[in-house]
Amino acid sequence: MKLKPAALAFAIALSATALQAQSPEVTDAEILPLVLSQSLLLDFAEGANRAIAVGERGHIAVSESRSDWRQIEGVPTRATLTGVAAVGDLAWAVGHDGTILGSRDGGLSWSVQRVDPFKPQAADTFDDDFNPTQGAPLLDVLALDQDHVIAIGAYSLMLVTRDGGASWQQVDPNVGDTGASAAPAGDAADGSADESADEMAADVDWTLSDESLILEDEEDPHLNGIARTSDGTLLIVGERGAAYRSVDQGRTWERLRLPYDGSMFGVLTLGEGHVLAYGLRGNVQESSDGGDTWAQPDSGTELSLQGGSVLEGGGVVLVGSNGVVLYRAAGGNTFSQQTFINEREETPVLAAALPLSRRDVMVAGEKGLGRLSLQ
Repeated sequence: MKLKPAALAFAIALSATALQAQSPEVTDAEILPLVLSQSLLLDFAEGANRAIAVGERGHIAVSESRSDWRQIEGVPTRATLTGVAAVGDLAWAVGHDGTILGSRDGGLSWSVQRVDPFKPQAADTFDDDFNPTQGAPLLDVLALDQDHVIAIGAYSLMLVTRDGGASWQQVDPNVGDTGASAAPAGDAADGSADESADEMAADVDWTLSDESLILEDEEDPHLNGIARTSDGTLLIVGERGAAYRSVDQGRTWERLRLPYDGSMFGVLTLGEGHVLAYGLRGNVQESSDGGDTWAQPDSGTELSLQGGSVLEGGGVVLVGSNGVVLYRAAGGNTFSQQTFINEREETPVLAAALPLSRRDVMVAGEKGLGRLSLQ
């Protein structure tokens, strides 16, 4: 089974610990003394009264002050949690094994809303109802309101609830895709179906051109990040330059193509129709028209970018491999770069950023939490 970390979005989740399959029979996450400084933490959310951080082995931490954090007891999973979202005192966390947790008290207590661990088929059996997304990790979650929540993940897995998580339905974002399709089997693209096999073989150029080496679009690409613009447009970014857009609150989706063929790991919204995606090898893509056209601003780095956030006032911070931190002021065109160094003089891979002010952020990654002043 192909796995794409953070789970699938973050290179830091490639460790055996982060990718370890979790059994639904395993209940509470362990309370460990070094979670906040040594554990892999992957995402933040802001609730009504406190911030929430989630990570490996079902670890969840909260903070009312955004400076003093504590691990929550009784989290009913040991699956790696990759994403979290909150609306008021309601919160949802998603992760490996298709796990979805819900909280109704701002992250202080959690219950399981969904879990779907992978169950391999026996070698001598075939199941007509086999679902390739079974057991796939969820990578991000977006709460549109207190009832309507969308979770996305590997192999184009998309789950939607309209009752706050009491029930979840799987949706295929590729249904209704209007992209170009291949010609039917046996028919040439130009309609000359009666061309002989010998003539066709003679026309084949066995030289591998640059064009022939370009990776084809994934039929069911991993979905890594989701965001909503101020005008209500939903945008998803994923692997191999894949993106999806919805203008009707997620009822239907249109597949887009980004200029860069590599994976985007997340997307931020900066205003009406204004989005910024970030990902592999420091690539940044930006659109001011809801995804119709894209520019490729120079990030100044080739280090992969795994997380980001919009700051108070409209600035942007992006974080990623080797402790890289990029900052762009509101209305700016260029990024400044600095490196996060923790108290142990390490430069850990970073996966998420939580704004504290216009120039101060909390960061999360492979070495827990840290605080940084942007330069």
